[in-house]
Amino acid sequence: MDRILVVDDDVRILAALSRILQSEGYEVVTHSDPVQAAREEGFQVVLTDFMMPYLNGIELLSALREKNPRAVRLMLTAAADFRTASEAVNRGEVFRLLGKPWSLADLTSSVRQAFEHHRLVDANERLTREVAEKNAELLAINRDLERLVVERTTGLLDGLISALDYRDTETQWHSRRVSLYARRLAEEIGLQGAALDVVEQGALLHDIGKIGVKDSILLKPGPLTPDEWVEMRKHPEFGFRMLAKMPYLHDASLIVLQHQERWDGKGYPANLTGEAIVIGARIFAIVDTLDAITSDRPYRKGRPLQVARDEIGRCAGTQFDPALAAAFLRIPDSEWARIRGQVEAMEAEELQRFSNLPHPMATTQPHARATGT
Repeated sequence: MDRILVVDDDVRILAALSRILQSEGYEVVTHSDPVQAAREEGFQVVLTDFMMPYLNGIELLSALREKNPRAVRLMLTAAADFRTASEAVNRGEVFRLLGKPWSLADLTSSVRQAFEHHRLVDANERLTREVAEKNAELLAINRDLERLVVERTTGLLDGLISALDYRDTETQWHSRRVSLYARRLAEEIGLQGAALDVVEQGALLHDIGKIGVKDSILLKPGPLTPDEWVEMRKHPEFGFRMLAKMPYLHDASLIVLQHQERWDGKGYPANLTGEAIVIGARIFAIVDTLDAITSDRPYRKGRPLQVARDEIGRCAGTQFDPALAAAFLRIPDSEWARIRGQVEAMEAEELQRFSNLPHPMATTQPHARATGT
């Protein structure tokens, strides 16, 4: 029987998770004390909270790895910050990050995929030893593993973007819009296949480095000082360093690094000019301006699409690649409206999904606990 270890120091959340997972047919072992949980063996999946006394989630996963090296790791966290996300990816080898409050559908889907991943890894190891007889089956399993790697990466990206959105709510859903705008412009100039994916990923993650910027600067309501601007302008490098070591995201990380460069060399961080800037960053510069002009901000309403078209045309050859600006102007307004409507539908669907779910903290009594989530 599929066996899952669930660890959370809040006994009410622990009971809720246990009921949900037992109803899905899993054998559930629960612990509210992470020190005791660290002694467990014989499970395929572990689901742990991040913020707990004595051992946090990363420390617990490290302890469990010695006796359970093949267990698939899931983590719940309400801490939307750079350290949590990067440590989960780099130290904890986390299969999927889940936010608190969780979506019931995301929770059950992630657990199901974790067990599937465990089974496929088992099968892959066994079939490797029998490759002479079962080569065809091995190839099929490997294709499934590749799919799961993409799913894992996609899940982690969504988690990281959500972490940024929760910190910088002024630009919430901006990253989703510009990623689809960038893909459409890339299609217009003839990019295909993996090259399109790289452009979309780079645009989606362009501001991920802001997770490393201090709240006092990122969330400051008024103008930034010169020293604060120096710190803010480090965010492309923060994002690049965060992503560049992930092979799947290496090309996208170059877009993150260069997304504030300008065609005329007056951008940052490296004052690159012309085609020395990667194509994805040159595409992003145009669609970022499109979104900035046409989206509502706390200090002004979004302006008509024609204003954005005029500005991009005016700045072709200075701020923007002139060939890309011409390609942008060829695309009908209806295309940009369609993409904005697509993202608005995604936003409405997410809001509806969360409004229909019981809040997992609803029955939890407040208590003073400095180490709690």
